[in-house]
Amino acid sequence: MPDTAKGSTAKKWVGRSLRRTEDKRLLTGKGQFVDDIKLPGMHHAAVLRSPYPHAIIKSVDASGALKMAGVRGVLTGEDVARMSSPFPQAVDEPLEYYCIAVDRARFVGEGVAVVVAEDRYLAEDALQAIHVEYEPLTAVVDVEKAVEEGAPILHPKVGTNVINHRELRYGDPDAAFAQADVIVGEKFFFPKYSSTPMETFAVIAQYEPVEDIITIWSNFQGPFTMHPVSVAALRTVENRLRFIVPPDIGGAFGIKSSMFPQMVMTALAAKKTGVPVKFVEDRMEHLMSSSSGTDRVTDIEVAAKKDGTILGFRKKVLDNVGAYLRSPEPACMYRSTGNQLGAYATQNLAWDAYVVMTNKCPTGPNRGYGCQQLYFEMERIVDLLADRLGIDPAELRRKNLIPTDQFPYTNPTGGIYDAGDYLACLDMALEKADYKKLRQDQEQARREGRLFGIGLATVVDPSVTNIAYITVAYTPEFRASNKFNPKSGSGETAVVKMDPLGQISVIINTVPEGQGHETVVSQIVADELGISPDDVRVISGIDTFTRFWSITTGTYSSRFASVGASAVAMATRRVKEKLLKIAAHKLEAKIDDLELVSGVVQVKGTPERKIPIRRLAGLAHWNQGDLPEGMEPGIHASYTYNFPSSVPPDQEDRVDSSATYSFIADLACVEIDPETGQVEIKKYVTVHDCGNVINPKIVEGQIYGSFVHGLGGAFYEEMAYDENGQYLAASFVDYMCPTAVETPELIVGHVETPSPVTVMGSKGCGESCTMSVPVCLANAVADALKPLGANVTRLPLRPNEIWQLIQDAKASNASAGRGTTR
Repeated sequence: MPDTAKGSTAKKWVGRSLRRTEDKRLLTGKGQFVDDIKLPGMHHAAVLRSPYPHAIIKSVDASGALKMAGVRGVLTGEDVARMSSPFPQAVDEPLEYYCIAVDRARFVGEGVAVVVAEDRYLAEDALQAIHVEYEPLTAVVDVEKAVEEGAPILHPKVGTNVINHRELRYGDPDAAFAQADVIVGEKFFFPKYSSTPMETFAVIAQYEPVEDIITIWSNFQGPFTMHPVSVAALRTVENRLRFIVPPDIGGAFGIKSSMFPQMVMTALAAKKTGVPVKFVEDRMEHLMSSSSGTDRVTDIEVAAKKDGTILGFRKKVLDNVGAYLRSPEPACMYRSTGNQLGAYATQNLAWDAYVVMTNKCPTGPNRGYGCQQLYFEMERIVDLLADRLGIDPAELRRKNLIPTDQFPYTNPTGGIYDAGDYLACLDMALEKADYKKLRQDQEQARREGRLFGIGLATVVDPSVTNIAYITVAYTPEFRASNKFNPKSGSGETAVVKMDPLGQISVIINTVPEGQGHETVVSQIVADELGISPDDVRVISGIDTFTRFWSITTGTYSSRFASVGASAVAMATRRVKEKLLKIAAHKLEAKIDDLELVSGVVQVKGTPERKIPIRRLAGLAHWNQGDLPEGMEPGIHASYTYNFPSSVPPDQEDRVDSSATYSFIADLACVEIDPETGQVEIKKYVTVHDCGNVINPKIVEGQIYGSFVHGLGGAFYEEMAYDENGQYLAASFVDYMCPTAVETPELIVGHVETPSPVTVMGSKGCGESCTMSVPVCLANAVADALKPLGANVTRLPLRPNEIWQLIQDAKASNASAGRGTTR
């Protein structure tokens, strides 16, 4: 690990809320998105999609479409099977997954054929002329029913709907439960929901037969592990498949990690028809067939002592990945391995993990990937434990949070929590909320018969995925065999160069999707070199033919502030080191006696002995013979930053699944209208420890954005199917998203404990509240309904669901001869 203190300068720009440099082009309509790209001879694609959740495809007759004016060609499943291979899988199972359906359709909205025409209108019209003969099969969408004996099997070659199963044990959970004074258990249901970026999946593909090169422009966000996956599917080699991502992406939130099937589909269409092809999803397609997080069913128990000490957890988890195991799945289950015990100091966990296929759209990364589900089950059961023991939920958490003096803390599942002060965050949240006063207000509200609730959540926010975590899906025995190829790492690369007149350009591969990377990079570089951010030009986007990149490149798992920023800082320090060496040579001084201030290298204590960095840059380019002996001309440097802890799992299935770990303490106060079930959020406090904050305003934006995404999962959003597998939420009429109107003003706090493993001391904050908000609001609603004896076990909590909980509780109380408790 590099010395993160060496070469540091006094901070002038880092820590300030500078305006985003990206906004000027975005607000003036000068952004560069995929749909802005026009190629000569470009045609457009439309996709014919299955109306059946499960059906054998007996035949596809495209002859009618091919006769229509303006239609260039049609790509069918038969073509796809002939021209490509199934996508590589993250598990060792005979699962065949192609970019469109080949032999059978397995979910409503799955592609069956692709029309390529002169424009999208002609392509859409031609879809009506394609005749598909289906043989409908029984579908299964309920994850619990999918594992029952006799359930319809989606993939006969696999022979089961359970595509992956691991029984994982950490510590001694049997002893923990044997020693417990109390055991509390419950079953929880987390919904399938997604992100709704303004820009849907967008792809342009072109095939150059002379050089056998496929070029794909897309709004793909990474990880670039999907580049070799696409290479395998397209039966090509890596230096013949070119990925280009333009500088601007209209939101992604994880789900654009899962668009590689559409990229391969468009490439095959271009290859077959001999013209460049553009495919842009409409909103219905995006909601029906893009991607989402998994819906999850969890049976969980917590063991504890009478004083509230948590001894351990055990749980059985069913993750519903939909019709196929699309890479990087089953990461939904294992991404959170390193933080599987959350913020609590307990050492014992029994985790029975099932990854199950059903006739739903396949899943993939979604903001908060795997952690929304984890914390819903964990933080709900902690609240139920507090209720059982008669302990205040805040005090129960305080008793069990990892003590500050134990950081860096290695937990039983292998996660190395780099830095934190969890108690300080909790205390700040309680103080900002005026917690004691809220509890007094609640007592008064209950005396008046009002449904007033307070919810808490304390969660660890992992960032910078170590790709090794996915191999926990394999047993230690298989990982030790010759059949297995280990995976690990979380590296990111940045390039910094200085032109002959001293201007700085920084090339990043972090494919930003609205997070302000260009602004933050300019702040970091300006501080390191003692210049203004206005002197720094940041070049984003990526081209795999011209950039330094690795398979871990991209924007996902909140990685920029930790690894992207570190790569930028270290590359800049290499440039600075070269500048100082040249200056030492010209000023006849020692490097240690020099300092870089306001664009000038000067001798400490003798500021009149100085030389502008512009002149040093000119010398390195224009007068190369006057450089120190052995020095290369020019001024440029690259740096690929990685973390020593990003290694494969050990024989005990322990893995540091993320490189840095932030922390969040949330408190929600709500009141429920008993006549309608409508929830009013009266107060929401969220306190974050994401290390050193580089740009406070950008972090605030991430917190608000992640809050709204979490709010959607708590109260609004669900990709719903009926019991027969028909999709019920293919428009914003049925797939409800929160807006600014439904979003309360947040009370935000920060506790900064710098990370010792990143250059800037920063940690991730991009996903943050997405993980904590659903369960915090669920806990608040449950607390409000407690006098009625109602329990909250599933999301989303829409008004009709809450109203039904109220009615069921009243009916239960009436049949038992009980009134409500106050």
